[in-house]
Amino acid sequence: MGKAPGGRKRVAIVQSNYIPWKGYFDMIAACDEFILLDDVQYTRRDWRNRNRLKTPHGVQWITIAVEVKGKYHQRIRDVVVSEPDWAVNHWRLLAQNYSKAPHFRDVAAEAQRWYESAVGLTRLTEINEHFIRAVCGALGIATTITRSSDYKLDEGKTERLLSLCVQTGAAAYLSGPAARDYLDVAQFEASGISVEWMNYDGYREYPQLFPPFEHGVTVLDLLFNAGPAAPRFMKHVEVHG
Repeated sequence: MGKAPGGRKRVAIVQSNYIPWKGYFDMIAACDEFILLDDVQYTRRDWRNRNRLKTPHGVQWITIAVEVKGKYHQRIRDVVVSEPDWAVNHWRLLAQNYSKAPHFRDVAAEAQRWYESAVGLTRLTEINEHFIRAVCGALGIATTITRSSDYKLDEGKTERLLSLCVQTGAAAYLSGPAARDYLDVAQFEASGISVEWMNYDGYREYPQLFPPFEHGVTVLDLLFNAGPAAPRFMKHVEVHG
């Protein structure tokens, strides 16, 4: 897919996730501006505060415990962490399970610094953005990352996304495939903005610990196992060397 041709600006708008999978970063790399949609409702048992890693005993969740006030109305940006030692515990868990990965030693020092510098962060949105930016740096992704709170939001699922695209001057909106069920494409087209769909099919497998292979795990799994070759197993991240 690559960046939008002819100087046309492509924008993606996605809720922040904790140490997301490689497809999340491919979407970032495929657009010119990536907006973290943190003004919407926090959803439980989702990817906002957790992700998955490989262990000798199978795929395991790694979760940041958070305080959720109320059942339906708390925004992602307002969610606060409830476990003071989460960063220390998460790094210990990652080191235990990935110490034998081919490139763990190459990546570990930098990744450990990401966790050490996250210790003082108390809001989930800040933690997620911290890791997203750190991983983008490690992968050489230079896409502009902003927050939905930097803009004025309209009400309605389609209207909210469309208003963000209009404010950013986007000519194309890159959406995840799940939005096909609710996105009103006609509204975008009426505003002169084309809608494009992210395709997560066809990823190559890389040498991964603890078979069988699993694509749906944190991007840290890819970095620890593939090291500098990580972009070769992605679709939109530029390969150097």
